[in-house]
Amino acid sequence: MKCMKMYKHSMVTVLLLIALFVAFGLSQDQAAKKEGNLVPIDIKLPKPMFVGTPENMQVPNLERPLGAPRPPFLAPQGTRNLAAGRPVSSSDEEPIIGELEMITDGDKEGADGSFVELGPFTQHVTIDLGQKSDIYALVLWHYHKQPRVYFDVIVQVADDADFITNVKTIFNNDHNNSSGLGVGQDLHYVETAEGKLIDAKGVQGRYVRCYSKGNTNNDLNHYIEVEVYGKPAR
Repeated sequence: MKCMKMYKHSMVTVLLLIALFVAFGLSQDQAAKKEGNLVPIDIKLPKPMFVGTPENMQVPNLERPLGAPRPPFLAPQGTRNLAAGRPVSSSDEEPIIGELEMITDGDKEGADGSFVELGPFTQHVTIDLGQKSDIYALVLWHYHKQPRVYFDVIVQVADDADFITNVKTIFNNDHNNSSGLGVGQDLHYVETAEGKLIDAKGVQGRYVRCYSKGNTNNDLNHYIEVEVYGKPAR
């Protein structure tokens, strides 16, 4: 009798687990159908300027390197770089080196002549995507000629150029709120030719703003390229 009860209990447990797995599979399938077929986004990477990651960087909350190429990022079919050729504005209207339009010109190389240098303290660049969009990922290259860590890297999305309406933060590694935009939980990271890929999780917005506050080499801020992968919102 006792064995029969245990058998029934086990069968009920198995059936419940099967039901949960089926429901989970259906929900995933429904989500995929809603967003379209998921495919790897095509990120063209520049030539690496150095090999390996330095072990002596005394930076707190530093992300460990993967030690392998970054896995492909999946997004709905039809996702493209919405930032390509789009206008860029900045808190530093007169860069020390380069022109702001270089940040969306497609040149991601680490050599001299490919980056924009902004002044010290907290600076930002803002990209107008031209229309409200579903944003799935952002890839950011500050400077990868040599290994560096940039501080107070914050990325926000908004509906308006003044960042008042529907402002959402998708990345923030300002751990002491020194830039005044809130304490962030994301890790510092070493700049490489792969750039920093940020999962935007389908956030909606027209304007994308990237902040930084100096780096491990100096107090200046640099941008090579910003790519924003998404689709125009329906």
